[in-house]
Amino acid sequence: MKNEGIEGTERFVSPERGRGLRALRHFSVGELLFSCPAYSYVLTVNERGAHCEHCFTRREDLFKCGKCKQAYYCNVECQRGDWPMHKLECMAMCAYGENWCPSETVRLVARIIMKQRVTTERTLSEKVLLLKEFESHLDKMDSEKDEIVQADIAALHHFYSKHISDLPDEQTLIELFAQVNCNGFTIEDEELSHLGSAVFPDVALMNHSCSPNVIVTYKGTAAEVRAVQEINPGEEIFNSYIDLLYPTEDRKERLLESYFFTCQCTECTTKSKDKAKMEIRKLSLPPEPEEIQSMVRYAKNIIEEFRRAKHYKSPSELLEMCELSQEKMGAIFGDTNVYMLHMMYQAMGVCLYMQDWDGAMSYGEKIVQPYSVHYPAYSLNVASMYLKLGRLYLGLERKTQGVKALKKALAIMEVAHGKEHHYVAEVKREIEEQK
Repeated sequence: MKNEGIEGTERFVSPERGRGLRALRHFSVGELLFSCPAYSYVLTVNERGAHCEHCFTRREDLFKCGKCKQAYYCNVECQRGDWPMHKLECMAMCAYGENWCPSETVRLVARIIMKQRVTTERTLSEKVLLLKEFESHLDKMDSEKDEIVQADIAALHHFYSKHISDLPDEQTLIELFAQVNCNGFTIEDEELSHLGSAVFPDVALMNHSCSPNVIVTYKGTAAEVRAVQEINPGEEIFNSYIDLLYPTEDRKERLLESYFFTCQCTECTTKSKDKAKMEIRKLSLPPEPEEIQSMVRYAKNIIEEFRRAKHYKSPSELLEMCELSQEKMGAIFGDTNVYMLHMMYQAMGVCLYMQDWDGAMSYGEKIVQPYSVHYPAYSLNVASMYLKLGRLYLGLERKTQGVKALKKALAIMEVAHGKEHHYVAEVKREIEEQK
């Protein structure tokens, strides 16, 4: 395939950002700019049996691979389609049994190596950017990131060396892992649950903004890029690389740590949403700046501590962590403060896991309105919160509230996912069933 580009857009050199993508014509809100099939992808282990390994379709009547008995498919066509990639893991899983446990990144890189061996021409995923052109930022990696890459390379050798002849040399692997870490994507469903990991070279060309004019959603294993703001000819097309809930300082930290650049977008220079995001409780004696800073440090620490605790604490212990942290932060932070919302969101997740539907609903009700203020318009985070809340209401037989919440989710999803998306059809069906 020759370099045909993406219709209505062009690759260009973006001032101070390096290469980027810009519009050659006008795009309306909700309009599809382009669709990009995954160059390579992998279904997360936790979704095996619920989604087809090949096309990521969610259904209950999947059948499993007769050899490894761990991969599931819609039909024989999907199984055949996936075999060039699955055979790698199939043999390894049969050989290692329960000891087969490479990370998702290692699994994805193994598939990329195999794909590169059989692909000689530019693929449909590389109309404007080749995978080999990905930035690796090797010169900016610290010792901690180096160690993670080294561990991944060791795992790749351990689990795949018998099944991939002549793995690339160490330096090539270091670069490939670094490229995937900087340019990989997480495929998520309509409630933002993790389905898998993939590389979409053309999508990776877009630069970041904390006030993006496009949004990336997924249809099966393809990425779709739609406008969430009016885009005029000559304007750069911006995606967001991170969760936009947090204040400017946090976003900048995250972007520098993960993507090695300092964001200079309008939102980062004006900090227009920071005051609302950092709402301080109205007290007769306002807290001192030092007290606020101390509480911010506590909040960041507890968020990190909770992330680690998920791996070893029980659900009830996790819920207690959430409740205690909210109590402590609530002495200074208002209920719509993003650090409070973060812990409420974690608590809601634990409640859903424990099937405490009333508890989950209670947290969802506190979160959804502030989310609508803090996030940009047509945010998937807001849509997924309305969706979860709507489904909870219906499950608890609160029909009117359920339909209202689902309609709010639908209004966002029709722009973000497109009116023809199967997720949109599912939500419409759920609403219709209540009539």
